[in-house]
Amino acid sequence: MKKIKFSFVIHNHQPIGNFEHVFEHAFTHSYLPFIEILERYPRFKIGLHFSGILIEWIKKHHPRTMDKIKALVQRGQVEMLTGGYYEPILAVIPDSDKIGQIQKLTDFIKKEFDTEPMGMWLAERIWEPYLPKPIAQAGVKYTIVDDSHFKYSGLSDEQLLGYYLTEEEGHILALFSSSKFLRYAIPFLEPEEIVKYLKKIASEDGENLILYGDDGEKFGVWPHTYEHCFKDRWIERFLETIDRNGDWIEMIHPQEALNSLPARGRVYLPTASYQEMMQWTLPPKAFVEYEEFERILKEQNLYDRFGIFVRGGFWRNFLAKYPEANHMHKKMLKISGEITQLEGKKGVSKSKINQARDFLWKGQCNCPYWHGVFGGLYLPHLRSAIYQNLIEAEKTLDQLEHTEKNWIEHELYDLDRDGKDELLVKSPVFSLCFSLSTGGSLYELDFKPAGINLLDVLTRREEGYHRRLLEKQQKQSNLSDEAVTSIHDLVLAKEEGLENYLTYDWYRRGSLIDHFLGELTQLEDFSRCQYPEQGDFVNQPYRHKIEKKKDDFILTLYRDGFVWFGDKRAPITVVKSIALNPNGSQLDISYTLINNHSDRVTLWFGIEFGLAVPSDDDDMRFCYVGDRKSNGKTVTCLGNAARCEEFGLKDGYLKVDTNFKLNRPAQLWRFPVYTVSLSEAGFEKVQQSLVLFPSWKLFLEPQEKWEVKIDNSFITLK
Repeated sequence: MKKIKFSFVIHNHQPIGNFEHVFEHAFTHSYLPFIEILERYPRFKIGLHFSGILIEWIKKHHPRTMDKIKALVQRGQVEMLTGGYYEPILAVIPDSDKIGQIQKLTDFIKKEFDTEPMGMWLAERIWEPYLPKPIAQAGVKYTIVDDSHFKYSGLSDEQLLGYYLTEEEGHILALFSSSKFLRYAIPFLEPEEIVKYLKKIASEDGENLILYGDDGEKFGVWPHTYEHCFKDRWIERFLETIDRNGDWIEMIHPQEALNSLPARGRVYLPTASYQEMMQWTLPPKAFVEYEEFERILKEQNLYDRFGIFVRGGFWRNFLAKYPEANHMHKKMLKISGEITQLEGKKGVSKSKINQARDFLWKGQCNCPYWHGVFGGLYLPHLRSAIYQNLIEAEKTLDQLEHTEKNWIEHELYDLDRDGKDELLVKSPVFSLCFSLSTGGSLYELDFKPAGINLLDVLTRREEGYHRRLLEKQQKQSNLSDEAVTSIHDLVLAKEEGLENYLTYDWYRRGSLIDHFLGELTQLEDFSRCQYPEQGDFVNQPYRHKIEKKKDDFILTLYRDGFVWFGDKRAPITVVKSIALNPNGSQLDISYTLINNHSDRVTLWFGIEFGLAVPSDDDDMRFCYVGDRKSNGKTVTCLGNAARCEEFGLKDGYLKVDTNFKLNRPAQLWRFPVYTVSLSEAGFEKVQQSLVLFPSWKLFLEPQEKWEVKIDNSFITLK
């Protein structure tokens, strides 16, 4: 009789900062019912990986489930896998952090489950060729990647019925391939169809091994799968079917396979992730062309044979595609380097260093650093959690680096690694990042007392999948609303009319962005970034100088540029100064405009302040003008106020009142910035920020100066 060895591995994860109800929903709809079914089928062996984030949550909120998992481990049914504790993309964090995060989860598993893991789950199966060295140094013997990784090296399905060895600088790591057929078949095909496939690849000597490795959330959390997996008993039927065929299907843990089977050979894999991920990282035009090429191959019945040669991009290009993700990533790297420098110094508190490092590791959770069906860059609460932890790490380092109370430090530093320096300014209260090369804009404003980046905003960009909305493809053809399919094939929308929100920004959103408008510009056009900019200040370089007067730090940014008025182009100088006190929670902002033209000029000048604001509109979060709250919805709708001298945003959730006082009355525009993105549940509209835009219409004679002062205060609410 032909036989087959079958390894089954599940990966469960929830990101740092995800909502409590999301954790609970995933637990009750996927993790718990799956474990309870496993208890009834003791011969079905399984490898389980929980990210440290999730297993900590389960331990705290559902300790009896921890006992259930431990019992499954003790009876040999479950093999626990380690990994990066906070589920980082290992390839893009420092090696010391890679090793430390893996060892942290390994130690947790040893303590809680009394077992030492040999294997690890590689987050998003993102592989780079140098990874075997740090992974092996962390004590790991094997990891799992997709079979496509191997096929990119020229191996066939028949050659992948086992595991391979790879190495880096002599450090050996075993690699198991996760079957694409099984990933797409489970739990969407009937169990009998899966068994037919296993029978097809079984061998006379029974030494062939196939491994399934995928996300646990597809068993209950993906659309329609809870009913399919549990109410319709798909999982039970699958386990029963495997059990009935137990005379020729041998369930085996990966670590058992490692100990009992020889390696199929040595292999060196190229950089890769799963197929969809490599498409998601492509720019919009290439994204669409990729889909078109796949379609052509399928129509000509060539895809099954040649599809493996259709490859997308490289994960790291998410950091080129999304500057906001790159900014987070490079801030994380900077903090990691500062921790490494400090930990070797004499007299530095080891406990403080460990505290800072754990905050840093939390800030390495991968989900908000990229975007696909699962990626969370478009989810403000996930980005906010990254910044919160990175800020807490910085605050801990502040305590180690500064014994004095009154301090301000600054440095010119190429944070985003584009070859141009940013200006970083830090105090006990603020951490600021000014882009000198693009408008002298402010792209990060960390208010440390609240532990938040108030400029954690996202720019509206074209995505390759937006064309589906424009083509009115609301759902997969030939699928009923109740049909069960892979999440990668679903086409759903959370609300009608989302195509009306497909508007794109020509500059990166932030704060202190200097605009000159045409006389016919309307609020709605400006909010949609569909207006003629009259000046060349928004994304052009500014020069700078720094002064210190007593305790105050003063940064002056200035540019000699041009503004069109009518059919003429006038040379205009914009000077903006930002002053702060070491322990003050206020930015004193002043602007000076100088007309360098030989004639009188007419200008409409405004300053864009972007604030990270979700779409809640209630008594806890609202805009105000003067001493009164604006009427109606204030953070989700357009607003226009004349002769405004004071305005702000009071956020009772974040416990911060961001207040602006002007010495000149301004017209104030207010509008939300929405993106349209794709998630597990379909297309959705997400509010990324609220823009507050004071502006002034003025006339300037030759060489005349115009000035305005803005006191920008940040008040901690109780």
